[in-house]
Amino acid sequence: MNDHFDSLETRAPEEREQALFAALPGFLREVMRAAPGWARQLEGVSPEEITDRTALSKLPILRKSELLGLQKAHPPFGGLTTRAPGAMARLFMSPGPIFEPEGTARDWWRAARALFAAGLRPGDIVHNSFAYHLTPAGHMFEGGARALGCAVIPAGIGNTEMQVEAIAQLRPKGYAGTPDFLKVLLDKAAETGKDVSSLKKGVVSGAALPNSLREELAARGVDVLQSYGTADLGLVAYESPAREGMIVGEDMIVEIVRPGTGDPVEDGEVGEVVVTSFNPDYPMIRFATGDLSAVLPGISPCGRTNMRIKGWMGRADQRTKVKGMFVDPAQIADIARRHPEASRLRLVVSRANEQDVMTLKAEAASADPALAERLAESLMAVTKMKGAVELVGPGTLPNDGKVIADERSYG
Repeated sequence: MNDHFDSLETRAPEEREQALFAALPGFLREVMRAAPGWARQLEGVSPEEITDRTALSKLPILRKSELLGLQKAHPPFGGLTTRAPGAMARLFMSPGPIFEPEGTARDWWRAARALFAAGLRPGDIVHNSFAYHLTPAGHMFEGGARALGCAVIPAGIGNTEMQVEAIAQLRPKGYAGTPDFLKVLLDKAAETGKDVSSLKKGVVSGAALPNSLREELAARGVDVLQSYGTADLGLVAYESPAREGMIVGEDMIVEIVRPGTGDPVEDGEVGEVVVTSFNPDYPMIRFATGDLSAVLPGISPCGRTNMRIKGWMGRADQRTKVKGMFVDPAQIADIARRHPEASRLRLVVSRANEQDVMTLKAEAASADPALAERLAESLMAVTKMKGAVELVGPGTLPNDGKVIADERSYG
């Protein structure tokens, strides 16, 4: 059986680097011609001069946080697409709101490599529990599975008992979704006596995969590998059976930069993930994801030769991913505006029973249960996720500038 998706994955690193930077000047020229937003972002840039990483590092960073303003000023996509919205296949809306397109090409999000590395092959069935409603994750992995020749159960999120019934009846080999929800499905199957033993392989993303949860899932028969991507870029990197970091996908250039500066750091140093994607429909040039990672030295034992990163190591800012969805400091500020009787708020994110848990701590003059209930309702309304509320006395919360405190440990 072929261990690699194609020959691109095993070419010499210098050959890949040469090919990427040989293609970059022409790509930049076309992007600046066809996408007015990129013409503004790269104004004054001479594409023919951008032929190596040093030259690329001089280009301006585009931060995810800037997309909201760009899209409001130049709807719907900030002028960053090369095709009209009606020429796309699907149009999405992520929290913010930030809008993303999907083009018409096969495996447009480039997820097939991650599914292949996890052991899925043509003719397999994949149970896809990534969200389909307005957000792109469900279609991202469905597109990869279909390109690989797999059938897909478009399960989405929720409806746990129905999903377990579908798995028991349709016997999928693969799972795509968050690791937390895979545990929920396995727990529900055990509770209801349903046979979901067909599940053997999983590609998980959207939430952290602590070693304890990976080991529990493996003990229950499902071997899972992680992948890393964003709604703006698609798949960025994926874990291989070697389980030594995540391998960067083909047709993109990944840099690790010092947060707040855009300057590349030395290999091994933790910094912000910045991606240049050669997507002809929705190109991204030095797109700063806000995620932290680091480059691993050398080549993966699995034979794939592209750059490896350590995977997701936290956020460069306070924007935090909880249960596969982002929570932004601006959302906590929105809750605070709704409840002036709470003087300060701090969202604490932790883990309990292999699940992400949110606790909104609020300074208030009195421990009023009605206020706690109202805050919990606002937390649900703003973030679309449930969380506990803890009322504390005035001046109790740390004076460290944190609105969101991520206290999860992934060891």
